[in-house]
Amino acid sequence: MGGCTSKDATSSDDKKNTMVDQQTLEKLESGYAKLAASNSKSLLKKYLTKEIFDQLKTKKTSFGSTLLDVIQSGLENHDSGVGIYAPDAESYTVFADLFDPIIEDYHSGFKKTDKHPPKNFGDVDTLGNLDPTGEFIVSTRVRCGRSLEGYPFNPCLTEAQYKEMEDKVSSTLSGLEGELKGTFYPLTGMAKDVQQKLIDDHFLFKEGDRFLQAANACRFWPTGRGIFHNDAKTFLVWCNEEDHLRIISMQQGGDLGQVYRRLVTAVNDIEKRIPFSHNDRLGFLTFCPTNLGTTVRASVHIKVPKLAANKTKLEEVAAKFNLQVRGTRGEHTEAEGGIYDISNKRRMGLTEYDAVKEMHDGIAELIKIEKEL
Repeated sequence: MGGCTSKDATSSDDKKNTMVDQQTLEKLESGYAKLAASNSKSLLKKYLTKEIFDQLKTKKTSFGSTLLDVIQSGLENHDSGVGIYAPDAESYTVFADLFDPIIEDYHSGFKKTDKHPPKNFGDVDTLGNLDPTGEFIVSTRVRCGRSLEGYPFNPCLTEAQYKEMEDKVSSTLSGLEGELKGTFYPLTGMAKDVQQKLIDDHFLFKEGDRFLQAANACRFWPTGRGIFHNDAKTFLVWCNEEDHLRIISMQQGGDLGQVYRRLVTAVNDIEKRIPFSHNDRLGFLTFCPTNLGTTVRASVHIKVPKLAANKTKLEEVAAKFNLQVRGTRGEHTEAEGGIYDISNKRRMGLTEYDAVKEMHDGIAELIKIEKEL
């Protein structure tokens, strides 16, 4: 299944490690032919021209990742929306001719010549409570993804690296103080009652779906995977689910300021101890090209029954503030009890603060309209 050889191959192996093997090339050719003949709507199909395919099919990163590692999820799942993943940080550069146009398309016009701005969390005290009376917002959440520098992403990690990363992450997180102080629960050997409790709290993640499986992101499951949460259950970190780290701050109600402040404190604290994978042009790097730049997704679960009855108006406001409106349980689901999951769409080409501010301003506007209807 694709390349991803370990990085410390001896020099005599270097020659053959730079060559993409015959079996991989055959898989690429047949997969490409099927995709080209399919009626797939994926961004992979849209941008993987024959010319680009031929240009990239023999390339490899220093971690041994090939074009097959990048596109195999989209080759196996023609119903993918995007269809590509980065098996390691270098892939964004080595396979740039495919990643760049897909990134530009997905992140509404973030061009090859554009540069993501440096990290800026802004003044955290300028964001307050969007719904002080608790009438509309059920809960608020801000999350971001991070990768540990020097390690490839999921498909290329060895079992030993998974374990090593879990040790690093759990010891780092157990050093957190104050309201972030909590416990790390490894998935390996997890007791049934702990597992059930984490499921009930909606904290536990399951093994990846078929898109991640096809991208080879679930190997050695559950080795190296774990969940950390603070005592108040308002801060959690997923270790090696889809990304090395998924850092999440959340609570009931609409106090975005508090939720954001907690996330920023945590991210800065963790970064002091573990360096993150970052690229001058693309910002923070993660496994999926839809989640680059700030990697920040700020969202609320919100009840707006009157606007819900006027879907066009809801979509109109959402579009104006670059918001994504989803059902309660995420993409392609219905709004249960008229509750929507609304989040910022833009993650690239703007600062962390601006990404959260867009969500803040859009939600404030939605509440204002709901009150007037």
